[in-house]
Amino acid sequence: MPSDAVGNGALVPFSGDPPALYPLHHGLAPPISRLAISWSRGNSLRLSLFAGAGAKVVEVKLDGEDPEISDAHRRRIAYGSVAPFALLQSRRSSLSALSRSPSPYHSDWWEHVLQYSKEIASLLGGPKLSPTPIIKDPNTIVKTGEEPTSLKAAWELMEIFYVDKESQAWLPERLVDWLADYDCLFTSTLETIHSKLVDFQKELVNIQVIEEDPKYWELLSSALSVGWLDIVVKMLRLHGSYQLDQLSNRELENGLVEAVAIFISKMPRLCPESAAAKVGECFESKPDFIKAWEKWRSQVTKLDCSPFWIQCDNQRTREGLRNLLQIMLGNTESLSLATCNWIELYISHFLFIRPFTIGIESMHNLAQKCIQLKPPSSTHRLAGLMIGILGESTEVVLAECSREFGPWLAAHAIELFTAGSEQAEILLHDDRYNLGGISIVELHRLVYAQVLSSHALTWQIAPIYLTSCMKQGMGLLENLLYRQSVQPNDVLLKNIEICRLYELDHISSNIIKIAGVHHWKHGRKGAGVFWLQQAQDASRLDRIAQQLFDSVGKSISHESFKQWEGMIELLGSESKPAGGLDFLYKYRDFKKSLQQVSGRKSADAARQAVGSLILLMKNSSTPQRFWLPLLYDSLKLLNWQDCPLLSVSETNLLLNKLQELSLAKLRPHHTEPSLPPDALSSIRLALATNLGRAILDE
Repeated sequence: MPSDAVGNGALVPFSGDPPALYPLHHGLAPPISRLAISWSRGNSLRLSLFAGAGAKVVEVKLDGEDPEISDAHRRRIAYGSVAPFALLQSRRSSLSALSRSPSPYHSDWWEHVLQYSKEIASLLGGPKLSPTPIIKDPNTIVKTGEEPTSLKAAWELMEIFYVDKESQAWLPERLVDWLADYDCLFTSTLETIHSKLVDFQKELVNIQVIEEDPKYWELLSSALSVGWLDIVVKMLRLHGSYQLDQLSNRELENGLVEAVAIFISKMPRLCPESAAAKVGECFESKPDFIKAWEKWRSQVTKLDCSPFWIQCDNQRTREGLRNLLQIMLGNTESLSLATCNWIELYISHFLFIRPFTIGIESMHNLAQKCIQLKPPSSTHRLAGLMIGILGESTEVVLAECSREFGPWLAAHAIELFTAGSEQAEILLHDDRYNLGGISIVELHRLVYAQVLSSHALTWQIAPIYLTSCMKQGMGLLENLLYRQSVQPNDVLLKNIEICRLYELDHISSNIIKIAGVHHWKHGRKGAGVFWLQQAQDASRLDRIAQQLFDSVGKSISHESFKQWEGMIELLGSESKPAGGLDFLYKYRDFKKSLQQVSGRKSADAARQAVGSLILLMKNSSTPQRFWLPLLYDSLKLLNWQDCPLLSVSETNLLLNKLQELSLAKLRPHHTEPSLPPDALSSIRLALATNLGRAILDE
């Protein structure tokens, strides 16, 4: 709500920048009668719109994610950064445990952080240049391809200033390389040398006399001012005086062009041996570099004062080359005219005015001066990050990372800030009252973990970051695990595996119980029993067994038996089901034995069925209300014609069970089984007959 609405019915006063507006394409005819808003997956809102007889659900994706990076690439970065992050945390814990000093770091800690930084940077990608052609085009000045991402540019910038301690001696050269790789990214908000070179390269085919084009000399000065020496030398060799038919007529002009090209190609540079492929002479030692620089500068000055310039007839060539010399001699006005924005001007100062700069001494003041000389119309996010770094304010840099690049960078870049800096370590790891008693480090990790948790494809890696948060991480991890669906099974198994990795046995047990109850309530009886057995939930298994007793029916031929027989098979012969499930398992065996009794010749099957009946009647887990149905279903066995199948003692056992049933009828809440009216008398007669025959046989 705009600030001028305060006092005019505004519920929450708003001040500052106007709120962002998001387009909404719903296709419904106005008016909209009702609108419902809820959070969707990730950083999106789900809007349900109702208009007359129509309705539509629309998702609006809010800003906050880098538009240069696709969702798939962002997920690859998220997954790829887990292993380096976890390894660095493990090394931090090991070094902290071994260290006896107050600081948790050893002197070589920055090397571990640098290795971590290189692994992360490899995930962020880079410029995908077009393949090199077999025949090189002489008019190709810059290679064009897919632009790199601002995320990688930000990461490398922080690595240069915070992590790579060895590169502090040649920091200006690192900045030159960084600008060469990422100057194209500033085109969206600032004018850049890179964009001018790309545009000029497109026009190059139509230019007949290149040295007569003012853009040619302008771009030569611009490329030289930021140290792109290879481009400058190549463009100088496009000069018309190099053409074979022109050499004899333009010998002096060609000599001056070649002399400037040689000076540029021999320019001393303070950089490591690994940069030997650069145009220019590389020196690792600062004394050697200073000596070579002074010698080179005196030679450039000597050429600038040479009388040959008076003899040069081509005015544009003469003025263009002398302007290049002025840039090499560090003329402030020439550098300011040659560069397009304050960042390019800033880096040109280190190349030609302050070439002996080591570290970040006075860098911030120089940046402010360059901003005053070339004030930007709008601030690019990389420019804001650079100002924060040069200002040596860790909190500002972290805020820029979070605001401009999102929670991923804020959570991972913190490790760069503390590489060898005890002050940054204290600032970021100390608990703060205004943050609820947690540190800045934990806050940003929790925020990033929350982002991961909100997406179905990334919630699995959120525990890595939550477990690194000592104060609130474990509580939020429990909430995350409980919030996951128990379907499909791969999600459930992943959830259980995470619990095992972090020794959260009580949570794992509860999740398995929830899965068992969920499957049971949704009709997946076998899966429900399986998961409840895994959780060893005896009470719920007993209640399920009670429900199964009700579904078994009162007759062995009841059709409902088929519904639970497979579940009993699932229990297995070696399992020990809890509670009444033991009865169902034995009842299954008894039913199979009865089914095998098909005639008088199946005496062995009948004896086996009688054995199962006796086991059921002796077993304490057999519910009393099943005694009479069991005996009624066994009438065929009790009236076996060939011989009595039950012994005297077994028959007496069954008669005693009938006596107990007679006494049970006197108790309240007794339920009579649904059997024929003559069922009890038939059972008594069969048992009496079997008892008489058994006595005679014995």
